[in-house]
Amino acid sequence: MILAVDVGNTHIVLGCIEKGEIGHLARMTTDWKKTEHEYAVAMREILAFGGVDTGGFEGAILSSVVGPVTGTMRRAIRLLTGCDSLIVGRGIRTGLDIRLDDPGQIGSDLVLGAVAALDQFRPPVILIDMGTATTISVLDEGGRFLGGAIVPGLGISMDALSSGTSLLPRVSLDPPGKCIGTNTVACMQSGAIFGTASMLDGMIQRIEEELGQEAVVLATGGLAPRVIPFCRRKIEYDGDLLLRGLWILWEKNRRGRK
Repeated sequence: MILAVDVGNTHIVLGCIEKGEIGHLARMTTDWKKTEHEYAVAMREILAFGGVDTGGFEGAILSSVVGPVTGTMRRAIRLLTGCDSLIVGRGIRTGLDIRLDDPGQIGSDLVLGAVAALDQFRPPVILIDMGTATTISVLDEGGRFLGGAIVPGLGISMDALSSGTSLLPRVSLDPPGKCIGTNTVACMQSGAIFGTASMLDGMIQRIEEELGQEAVVLATGGLAPRVIPFCRRKIEYDGDLLLRGLWILWEKNRRGRK
């Protein structure tokens, strides 16, 4: 069993993976102020709550898009498991053909999503990750990572709307019954849910026009289930996509480092 850790801007996802099967999944808040000991204790308690023996890990793999947390989490994983983490970054074998202007700029989360998507679907693939930011990645028919788009995340957008105005409240991200809202809360919810869904539909259409063909559209991220049911384009959903990517990279780069 390996410990797979995905550090995002808002949450850290922990996955216990054995032979490709995700046996235990947990989330904790990303906090760059925490020390490695605080993270190690928090992970131990969370995993113990799920009945996981932290002495049973043969290795660990870590992806992080939060620079100040990467080293801290690496040391915390060492304290917890006794294993040195395989870090998703420069020097790791991914098998991706990255066609960005500077391939070194690609985020590790985008790498994970692309690797896992290509393992499941025949390209071209449009991959949508709805987290703190909404990222849209494009893999052409040859599986080449062409690039994509970055949009402010739904949560960030709604926080900015309520904090930047004097009369608009914070609202839950529940879908309203109709697009034309008849009160402030319903109007905000309509803009959040139906507006984001329409944006995704429009971006997919534009990307496919540039590709010159239709693509498989795949979504992941905590906010995706709230929005993609209201998209008019068919979109597959995989909430564990990034953890699957971590397992694939673990297998590509071989086993843990004691």
